[in-house]
Amino acid sequence: MKYFLGLDNGGTNTKAVLYSERGEEVCQASEDTAVVTPRPGFTERDMEEMWQANCSIIRRVIEQSGVDATQIAGLAVCGHGKGLYLWGKDDKPAYAGIISTDSRAWEYVEKWKQDGTEGKVFDRSFQHIMACQPVALLAWLKDNMPEVLANVRWIFECKDYVRFRLTGRAMAEITDYSGANFVNLSTRKYDRELMKLFGLEELWDALPPLCLSTDICGTVSEEAASLTGLAPGTPVAGGMFDIDACAIAANVLDEKHICMIAGTWSINEYPSRNAICDGSVQMNSLFSDPEYYLIEESSATSAGNFEWFIRSLLPELDEQAKQAGESIFNELNAWVEGIAPEEFCPIFLPFTMASNVHPNAKGSFVGITSYHSRKHLVRGVYEGIAFSHRYHFDKLMKTRSAAPESIRLAGGVANSAVWSQMFADVMELPIETVQVRETGALGCAICAAVATGFYPSLKEAAAKMTSIKSNYHPRPATLQAYRKKYELYLKVIDGLDGVWSEMQGLIDGDRR
Repeated sequence: MKYFLGLDNGGTNTKAVLYSERGEEVCQASEDTAVVTPRPGFTERDMEEMWQANCSIIRRVIEQSGVDATQIAGLAVCGHGKGLYLWGKDDKPAYAGIISTDSRAWEYVEKWKQDGTEGKVFDRSFQHIMACQPVALLAWLKDNMPEVLANVRWIFECKDYVRFRLTGRAMAEITDYSGANFVNLSTRKYDRELMKLFGLEELWDALPPLCLSTDICGTVSEEAASLTGLAPGTPVAGGMFDIDACAIAANVLDEKHICMIAGTWSINEYPSRNAICDGSVQMNSLFSDPEYYLIEESSATSAGNFEWFIRSLLPELDEQAKQAGESIFNELNAWVEGIAPEEFCPIFLPFTMASNVHPNAKGSFVGITSYHSRKHLVRGVYEGIAFSHRYHFDKLMKTRSAAPESIRLAGGVANSAVWSQMFADVMELPIETVQVRETGALGCAICAAVATGFYPSLKEAAAKMTSIKSNYHPRPATLQAYRKKYELYLKVIDGLDGVWSEMQGLIDGDRR
């Protein structure tokens, strides 16, 4: 029996999961990594702490599984996209790791839109510019902390940094870097003109060599082996952006299905043989299967908002559930199920971390009355997050000639039957969830199985290592209620569009 290890480095949590060659979960471990917010709009983490978390959970998985490390045939790493992880010329992190929810560079995005830079960039990268992309963050550092850039040896994305620490070899896996505005999607190579457009030409040599998801990008070093318990020389695959890993774990490898990931980010995507070059979608990137592009609409507007809601407004309920050895989500699911879809709940705009409508939009409840209880607010959060996904989904649908057979749902929402059913009703399409707890880690294990030659292709590996768990179909009786609520959600967004910049001005004034 051979085993494959998947590592998934999210924005706040790191997971290691060991899988059999059939995709069966053998053992998993996870560890939270602290998010530091030194200023509004900044979200950072300690890069060394993140690396030590990876070492710790790999070691625990090997010890608790009882699997001999030499039986682990390979591993791969995925991680959140966007953000920035800089390695210094002094062989240390050059700055804190910047997470994909960081918005400090929003003014650069607005400037590049206004001066025509974004249009020139889109002609080469087929993507709009986001404040959390490395190019925007590097431009901010250049203007505000030039001493940091002077020390940079390598520009990494999240999972590429972890793979570097495992192998000692600097490589840049293409699904991440093609979604970072570094790569010309026509040539599938770095583009000096892109770096020039962003004013970052001097960092050209800090871009690591490009590789594919299923390339072997090195082996576990002696040093990493001593820290993790892995066998020295274990092959390490290129891995991928976590949204690619989730698509693979959901067996979304062609245009037949759409993958929706409802976690910290609202990810809505599908593989396509052709890029969408008319500017109607936020991003094209190169998929793990080199024959495809990944068409993506995304924003940090999904279930991460629900975590904020629990942490900020229901902390005592969460603590009670933990002391009882239960999950607060079971009780909150029951709250939501107890309120009919037709009943009006305050409209929630899930913009506590970022927005998909205006760069300065903020999280909001609209329409609270004295009648409403916490239960109504919870249902409002569920609905608002679903509507934010629908906002992205509508854009994706306009790029397709045919509707998908289904939406395959991953992320925290997929663990809730009531929320998954709401997604089916709001999207008006069947929802399928996958028989896996950690989609990102499974996608990595599938990648490692292909990279080491155990399976000949991602499609064959996914067919053997994944399965569907649950199906949810739109309920005709609820469709009209959700249509009306979604229309109102859109009107609220439009109505508030003129206040966000003024609000941001007050916030910036408070900083000064």
